[in-house]
Amino acid sequence: MQTALILIALAALILGLAAWRIQGQARLYEVGFGRQLATTLSSKSFQLTLAGFVIFVGLWWVTVSLLKLPWFNRLPGPLEVVGEWLSPTPTFGISIYTKDYYTHIFYSTYRATAAFLLATLLGIPFGLLMGWNKKFYDYSLPLVELIRPIPPLAWVPLAILVLPGSEPAVIFVTFLVAFFVTTLNTLLGVESIDDNYFRAAKCLGASNKDILFDVVVPGALPFIFTGLQISMGASWFSLVAGEMIAAQYGLGFLIWDSYSVIAYPVIFIGMATLGIIGWASSALVRVVGRRLMAWREAELSGGARAEV
Repeated sequence: MQTALILIALAALILGLAAWRIQGQARLYEVGFGRQLATTLSSKSFQLTLAGFVIFVGLWWVTVSLLKLPWFNRLPGPLEVVGEWLSPTPTFGISIYTKDYYTHIFYSTYRATAAFLLATLLGIPFGLLMGWNKKFYDYSLPLVELIRPIPPLAWVPLAILVLPGSEPAVIFVTFLVAFFVTTLNTLLGVESIDDNYFRAAKCLGASNKDILFDVVVPGALPFIFTGLQISMGASWFSLVAGEMIAAQYGLGFLIWDSYSVIAYPVIFIGMATLGIIGWASSALVRVVGRRLMAWREAELSGGARAEV
């Protein structure tokens, strides 16, 4: 009974999010909700998305549960994973009913969010300064390009030695990847601005400060928000590397610990949870970006109408 209620709640949540997105599209295209719903369900994009999930789960079930191929003989099937995930009395102690499951989610969410916010606060000004000041660009770019390819795992020992406690070390490792993504996308945004805008602003008597806030920042915003979406995802996958080595809680720690104690279904539960939360985080950043960039969409649509 409890499992059925949980499934109903999850289905209601998914349907609610889908309805909210469709309602937003209906407002954008100025059509009714029913018409937009029919358009979405009948669209080739939606059908291909659904087919992708079905094919993935089907191949998983066929290779592991039906054919039982020797390469996958130690992996659990999808039914086993879902059963453990939704079980009130899980065999390996982790399910949607257990407190530890949400403790791991809380720690991972806190670390990824902290690293993302820190990368945003430092990466955007750093990227703007690199694109705005040629001397600073020459000073900083070689160093950025030298450090950026270093994998997150390589930073874990150094972070543990330098930073007090395991928590700052994990956040630092997570922050690094997100910082470089945010910085380079911001730099690309500044470099993409047409030089004619700078010349026009100078001809109109704009100061350097005016050019920065009226030309550089608005012109780079589309690239900045694209970078933030990528940065949010990068925070999650780099977080796992740090949690596997330098943490006692978190989804990355849960995945590695489950492998160590041969709790294989929990590995898939942790991976699926990471995917869902990472997708939701990036979607949230995308929604915020679209709202803050509504002026640009209106400008583009107005330009399109003017051309017609």
